[in-house]
Parts: sequence; C-alpha cells; structure tokens
Amino acid sequence: MLKHPFTQLILIQIREFYREPAVLFWSFLFPVLMAWGLGIAFNKKPEVTKTIAIVLSEKEPVADFEKYISKTDFEKIPDSTNNTYYYSVSYGNENMGVTHFRLKPVSWQQAELMVKRGNASMIITTNNNKIEYNFDKYSSDGQLEYLQLSSLFDGENQSAQQSEIKPMAEKGTRYIDFLIPGLIAMNVMMSTMWGISYTLIEARTKKLLRRMVATPMKRWEYILSHIVARVVLCFVEAAIIFLFAYYYFDITITGSIIAFVALFISGILAFSGLSVLIASRTSKTQVGNGLINLVVMPMMMLSGIYFSYHNFPDIVVPYIQALPLTMLADGVKAVFNESAGFMQVWKYILILNSFGLITFITGLKFYKWY
Repeated sequence: MLKHPFTQLILIQIREFYREPAVLFWSFLFPVLMAWGLGIAFNKKPEVTKTIAIVLSEKEPVADFEKYISKTDFEKIPDSTNNTYYYSVSYGNENMGVTHFRLKPVSWQQAELMVKRGNASMIITTNNNKIEYNFDKYSSDGQLEYLQLSSLFDGENQSAQQSEIKPMAEKGTRYIDFLIPGLIAMNVMMSTMWGISYTLIEARTKKLLRRMVATPMKRWEYILSHIVARVVLCFVEAAIIFLFAYYYFDITITGSIIAFVALFISGILAFSGLSVLIASRTSKTQVGNGLINLVVMPMMMLSGIYFSYHNFPDIVVPYIQALPLTMLADGVKAVFNESAGFMQVWKYILILNSFGLITFITGLKFYKWY
C-alpha cells in the first residue's frame, strides 16, 4: 500500500511542506500568534477601563456634576496628562467583571473629537437636573455603557425624569463615519501589498523576471510600473467605496481634498516600498503569502479599522500609532471627520513618504532578478 503511486504522490506533497521551515512557521505558528494578539483586545477581561466625556451646561460649574453621581462611590482623580481631573466610578463585581469609568469634564468640541477618534463612545450632558446620554444608537459599546452608567447614577428607581437618551447623528460621530475612512486606508494596504508583492514573487517563481531583464528596459522601470499602476487602481477602488458611502450613508469629506490626495498617495508609496522589500528575495509563493500576511493581518486588526485601538492596553498604544496603516487611517479619519487640512496631517505624509522611499531603495538594492 505504501508503495502505491498515489500514496507516494501524497507523501511527496507532505515532505515538500514540512521540509520548508518558513512554510511551517506561517502555517502553524503565525495563526497562534494572531489568536494571541486578538485575544488581548477581545478576550473578556476581569477589569476594563473606559473613558466617558461629560459636558455640563453653562449654568452649572463642573463641580456640580458630583450631585448627579452622589449615589455612587466616586473618586476625583487628578489627570497628570493635561493638568485637569476626572471622576472615577466602577460598575460590576468579581463574578461579572468590573468596568472602571473615567468621566472627563471637557467642552462639547473636545467631547465630539474624542468620539470621532474612538477615545470615547459616549458623551454625557446635563439639562434641567437630568442626565442625557449621547451615543450612536447602533454602537454596542454605547448601549452597554448606558445600561451600566444609568443603573449607577439613577439607582434602582430609574425613570424618564432622571435620564434621557440622545442619539448622536452628527456626521463624524457615527460608527459608520469611523469605519469607512478606515476601510479606505486598509484597502490601500491590501491592494498594494497583494498587487505588487505577490505579483513580483509569482513572476520570479515562474522565471519571468529573467525574460524581463533580457529586454531593453531599466530594471527600476519594471518595479516602478507596478507602483504607478497601483496608484491608479487604488484611486479607482477608493472612489467606488466613497461614492457608495456618500449616497448610502451620506458620508462626506469635511476637510481638505488636497490634503486627502497627498495623504492617500503617501500611503500608497509607503506600502509600495514595503511590498518591493518583501518581494526582493522571496522565491516561493507560499513564503510570500506568509510574509504578506505577517504585515497586513496584524495592522488590519491593530490599526483601528474596525474598532478603536484604545481597546488594547495603554502601554502598546504608542507602538500601534507608529504603524504605517495606523498613521494612514488616523490621517484619513481626520480629513473626513475633523475637517483637517494639510497642516494637521503633514507629519503623517512626511513619515509615510520617508518610509516608502527607504524601503523601496533597500528593496531595489537587494532585489534578486534571477
């Protein structure tokens, strides 16, 4: 039976698989690492900290907010980051888990900015001795926070006279306003990484690069042609996503169109350079698949595309913000939702362009053409 041709063919395929260490890593170890990373963000933690923006009416000083939370065990804590303070209240117990709320007194403009950037899911306002909970009615985080806080503040005898829900429908504060710019940024990464890296690796695997080198062309022109084509295709893909969002969800670009275009091109160049670097030495499509996934999968989950990266521990947030996709996504969201112009996103543009140039030159220098 073991000498049967069909059995031997199966064994050949298995041997080819386990004799390639890189393939073993991407097939077995990488999924485990991804599960571990996502588990940190989504696994139910015994203690969770959430930030809530509070905005009081002009007739009430900030200190008067204490009368609204007098039924709870609250603590007034100095905030060393901006020389202010916040109120700390907790919900839950050891059996169900504890949620610690940081209630930060801010202006309405600051509160909206916190929601747009994913730093908060709810804004609490006061009116006529009544607490108003402002959140996107389609946000599961906002709904859960309302149920937890209202039970704390209103006590057991909750009534419409004590609290009121104010659905947030302003552009930029909805979850869909957070999602669409992130999807546009993510599409740049996915389209560029797979469209350039995988194409170059496949051409080397099929021995096509040798034929291309034999033609009367400059080698850098071959690489650059892939990048230019990808710029055109990325704009077409982004236009389709935006037009759908514009007509279906009424999403618009509130900031500078020129800033968005510059940022968008910078993102394409950054990931194009990274694509060339990844494809510079790789000769197997299986390994290329793994390398591309090693880049795109963590950033797709970490960079605040589907959910705020503030769900991760505070200690890793600065590292997440340094990722290319995070910079691109944060910049696009700022232009879409915060009316940002070139002066607000120029750092993202500079860093992305520099990153793309360095990785492109490095990849071209070590590129294997044969």
